[in-house]
Amino acid sequence: MKKYKIKKTKALIKQLQPYWKEMEDVENRFFNKLIKLEKKMKKETGVEGIEFFHCDGEVVGIGNSSRTMELISFR
Repeated sequence: MKKYKIKKTKALIKQLQPYWKEMEDVENRFFNKLIKLEKKMKKETGVEGIEFFHCDGEVVGIGNSSRTMELISFR
């Protein structure tokens, strides 16, 4: 079993909780904006189910949920 230098104490957990809450708020705002952007993209392109495709925690391209279009990558 690995020995960690920093102990996971109740005090540390309590100290970190506000940061976790703030991260959740930031993440929620981000995903709400992303959803709005996908709706705008759908309206302007006419492609049903168009979305940003995520893999391993990052956006890797644009495709659609029914997979009737090839994934478009900009990298």
